[in-house]
Amino acid sequence: MTFLSDRINSLSESATLKMTKLSRELAAKGVNVINLSVGEPDFNTPEYIKDAAKKALDENYTRYSPVPGYPELRQAIANKLKRENNLDYDMSQIVVSTGAKQSLSNVILTLINPGDEVIIPTPYWVSYSEMVTLAEGKAVYIDTTIESDFKITPEQLETAITPKSKLFMFSSPCNPTGSVYSKAELAALAKVFEKHPDIFIISDEIYEHINFIDKHESIAQFPEIKERVIIVNGFSKAYAMTGWRLGYIAASKELAAANDKMQGQTTSGTCSIAQRAGIAAYEHSLDSVMEMKAAFARRRELVYNLLNEIPGVKTNLPQGAFYFFPEISSFFGKQDETGKVIENSADLALYLLNTAHVATVGGDSFGNNNYIRLSYAASDESLKEALRRIKEALSKLK
Repeated sequence: MTFLSDRINSLSESATLKMTKLSRELAAKGVNVINLSVGEPDFNTPEYIKDAAKKALDENYTRYSPVPGYPELRQAIANKLKRENNLDYDMSQIVVSTGAKQSLSNVILTLINPGDEVIIPTPYWVSYSEMVTLAEGKAVYIDTTIESDFKITPEQLETAITPKSKLFMFSSPCNPTGSVYSKAELAALAKVFEKHPDIFIISDEIYEHINFIDKHESIAQFPEIKERVIIVNGFSKAYAMTGWRLGYIAASKELAAANDKMQGQTTSGTCSIAQRAGIAAYEHSLDSVMEMKAAFARRRELVYNLLNEIPGVKTNLPQGAFYFFPEISSFFGKQDETGKVIENSADLALYLLNTAHVATVGGDSFGNNNYIRLSYAASDESLKEALRRIKEALSKLK
């Protein structure tokens, strides 16, 4: 449509949301669809968090909140970063937003000028590249494979850097691969960034607590680069608070102030009730988080074993988050029962939806076409049935 701006016409629709939409449309027709496309815990928000929200309503926290968030929440976030991550931030360095997604967008729009290069390892969360496009920056990709557990090396990072490089962004634990960088691996990357003082680093840590190795490590722990690191985190994954839309950044005072300014001209302050609930989440123990993590760990083993039983599918064992990103390129060029050829990962994801009635997401939207993403944030029974259907559907491709 010609009357729309070049800005909106340049953006792609979110592949994860598109597949969720298609699966809901199919389910509305009475089809039993198992949705493994959505990045959402299947648990309910813990009761103590909901109780805090109810209390906030009773206490009339129903007016505009400060643009960067309530002081009590920002202090709770600073306390959490010190307690759990041994990172020192004060309240002035925290900006609360309407979800980590907005936090990411705020940072990119605050930092990137037209033509600035943003280095992104692949695979990446689907919105990273589109946010760069919105800011009129240029995404520069570093490709990884399943053999390296989808992690980049310092040498790859150094090669990708040019005089136009302004920002590096990554997630650990990673969506869509579940890869987790160790302290030693982050230290090696930090050494590269030390040599390039004009490059900022977005560290997306939203899956911090869904981590199946020793403990979460943040690249912000290295003092030589800390002032250039922007931590992005939130409450959606660890506390099953996806619908509450509550995220935040921790950054230098100058960057935090710039994000406050940006947000002040767009959405202003985040939902007051959600913020009061967030205070309760961070002032409570991690018991409910650990219970969810234990369930995810069990499901990870279940899905790993079932994927390994499917001929033509190659997978690794993710170290965090709640996704698998198996390689499925062996099915490219094959035909379904109607004669349609599977040409790419999007075709395969659509085939699995229509034939197996299981929603996944093609890896092309994450920057790696030879893979698909599937979430194991579902019940054991649903996962077993989904993998059975996938195995049967793939066996029909000739």
